[in-house]
Amino acid sequence: MRFHKASRGSAGALASDLQNEGHHVGRYMARSLMRETGIVSCQRRPHKYKSPGAEALVALHLLKRKFDVEAPNTVWCGDVTYIKAGARWLYFAAVLDLFARRIVRWSFSTTPDAALTCEALRMAIELRGHPKNVLFHSGQGCQYTSHTFRNELLAHGFRQSMSLKGECWDNAVMMRFFGNLKSEWVPSTGYESAHEARMDVQGCVMRYNNQRPHSYNSYRSPVAVEKTAT
Repeated sequence: MRFHKASRGSAGALASDLQNEGHHVGRYMARSLMRETGIVSCQRRPHKYKSPGAEALVALHLLKRKFDVEAPNTVWCGDVTYIKAGARWLYFAAVLDLFARRIVRWSFSTTPDAALTCEALRMAIELRGHPKNVLFHSGQGCQYTSHTFRNELLAHGFRQSMSLKGECWDNAVMMRFFGNLKSEWVPSTGYESAHEARMDVQGCVMRYNNQRPHSYNSYRSPVAVEKTAT
């Protein structure tokens, strides 16, 4: 099916895509059609990245897995992952707004340090018109526990929250985004160059924000949901 090809084999039962085009197809019928035609959705690959650790300014776990928020710019989440680019790793930091699960901004670097996460944060703040009193939640990676990142948050009037040690599900929404990125989009062998990786991952983010239906959003895209809030 063209929906399956457009998503690089990542689409699940395809029912929402078919329904959006006026077809009366339920999830079980879509699943049966996929089985009959031999269409299989991609599965997530194992996660290998580990933060090297550095400074440890650990913030309180203020979010407490309350992932449902009522307005944009209330809670943002952040995380860092790695992508194979030629003979080295390219690190990718993203900032996500929990309201509609939209990736606000992102940055790339060959070094997984606080400069990477600060750049993503500053670009997100600029794009959103410098909101105040936003709660920023992340894991306890060295990029987020550093003095540099904490000072960046304070300078913009943000509050900081962190997952408890070893509790990866405290940042489950970011985990899901990176899991989807790795399983649905990034080639299993990585990219030939950092430039190729940047261009392709940015394409994935644009599709994720503008086209990909999200069950949390009643199968609407993050951009479509945010438009209803303004």
